[in-house]
Amino acid sequence: MITRREFGKLALAAGLVRLKPDTTGEGATAEGAASSTINGVHLGVQTYSFRDLPRPAGAADSVDVVIKAMTEAGLTECELFSPQIEPQFSAGRGQRGGPPSPEAVKAREDLRTWRLQTPIDHFRAVRKKFDAAGITVYAFCHNMNTSFTDAEIDRGFEIAKALGARVMTTSTTLEVARRIAPIADAHKMNIGMHGHSNVTDPNEFATPDSFAAAMKLSKYLKVNLDIGHFVSADFDPVAYITSHHADITNLHVKDRKKHQGDNMPWGEGDTPIREVLQLLKKERWPIPAYIEYEYRGAGTPVEEVKKCFEFEKRALA
Repeated sequence: MITRREFGKLALAAGLVRLKPDTTGEGATAEGAASSTINGVHLGVQTYSFRDLPRPAGAADSVDVVIKAMTEAGLTECELFSPQIEPQFSAGRGQRGGPPSPEAVKAREDLRTWRLQTPIDHFRAVRKKFDAAGITVYAFCHNMNTSFTDAEIDRGFEIAKALGARVMTTSTTLEVARRIAPIADAHKMNIGMHGHSNVTDPNEFATPDSFAAAMKLSKYLKVNLDIGHFVSADFDPVAYITSHHADITNLHVKDRKKHQGDNMPWGEGDTPIREVLQLLKKERWPIPAYIEYEYRGAGTPVEEVKKCFEFEKRALA
């Protein structure tokens, strides 16, 4: 059975499709090939959006589930969420607000061991699965906290490269970013600091000043701007993108209310999704805009992501 990617190569060789000029700096693309790039804007998904889809019994990871979900949604680019390519280790139940249980401590150590000792070819094989499905892993999301060793941080960059990712992203703190900076320098790989909406803690990434503090640590520390969280923290994503587009690895697109408001179905919150997408279209900035499904819709995660994708396509018409 021939894959979609193989068909594209054969069709190109036979002259059935022709190359169109590239406007993103990523090389020519074949007209007619499946793509979720709309009017020059790279659309895709943060695969965390599919977190509630169950793994098949006995499956070590969720890779096949993610690929199937993306294919059904019609999306061909992603920011891959690291837990979906990792095994799940049972953490037991600890007391809320108390120290972690012995089971949780062991699960954390087991995961660290798996990350450090799994052969890098394992992650190259994961990449091949996405390649065969015609899906680009543009970014690898590796959320790092104070429990991470330097070796574990370093391994995240190695995994990202094996997956073919151009950038990494992370939900972390300024404290941990100081440790990430020299490792990013060594790998010469951009990593986007993911922002939330907690503006009261200077250690958190939420404000323009917090992003600026990270970028002073290394030229490879950039911004993974979540436009929904940014609006909820009462900042203007259109103005920020306009001023800092060269420093943004990619966007997370969601709709939230201002003043620390809730996640909402798209079009019901205060996030200027259409204005942001139109800005990318007009300026031709190569900033991928990836759906992050967090509101609680009536449909399945795949159905809701499809709705979000349709919203984006209408916004870019």
